[in-house]
Amino acid sequence: MTLELIKGLALTGGDWVIWMLLASSVLALAVIIERGILLKREKVALEQLRERIGDKIASADLGVLGKEAAKVQGLAARVLSAGIVQASHGAAVAEEYMAAAGLEERQAIERRVMILGTLGNNAPFIGLFGTVLGVIKAFRDLAMASTEGPEAVMRGLSEALIATAVGLFVAIPCVIAFNFFQKRIKDLLSGVETMNRLLLARLKTK
Repeated sequence: MTLELIKGLALTGGDWVIWMLLASSVLALAVIIERGILLKREKVALEQLRERIGDKIASADLGVLGKEAAKVQGLAARVLSAGIVQASHGAAVAEEYMAAAGLEERQAIERRVMILGTLGNNAPFIGLFGTVLGVIKAFRDLAMASTEGPEAVMRGLSEALIATAVGLFVAIPCVIAFNFFQKRIKDLLSGVETMNRLLLARLKTK
C-alpha cells in the first residue's frame, strides 16, 4: 500500500510543488515586510533611548533614568529598564536581569527571521524534487503514448525544470533578506549591549 502511494505521488508531476513554492514566496514576502518594519522601528527606538539617557547614565538619578527609559518603546528600553529596576540590588543582579531580558528579546526578534533561513536553504531542494517528479511523469507519458516522439519528452523536461527555477526564485531573495536581517539584528543587539555596559559601569563604580 505504501509503495503504491509513493508511486502515485511520483506520477503526479511537479505542478503541486510549484504551487507550494509560490505559497512559500508569499509567506517569505510577508515575513520580509513585517520584520523590516519591526527592525526599522527598533533602530529608531534605540536612537531615541540614546538621545534621552545616553549622556545621563553615568550621573543622573536611577529613578529619572527609569522614567526616561519607560517613555521609549522597543527592546533596548525594556532590557535597560530591567537592569535599572534591579540596580538597588547591585551590579551583578542587574546584569543577570538584563541578560535574561536580552535573551527573551533576541528570541522574539529572531523568530520569524528563521523562516527566511529555512526557505533559503530548502527551496532549491524542493524545486529539484518537483523537477524530478516532472521528469518521471514525462517519461511515463511517453511510455503510454507510443505515437509521440522525443518532442514529448523535451516538452515534459522543459516543464519539469520550471520547478527548479521557481525554487531558486524563492531561495535567493530569502537568503539575501536573511543575511541582511541578521546583520541588522546584530547591530541592534550590539547597541543594546553598549547601553547595558554603561549602566553596569556606573553601578560597579558606586
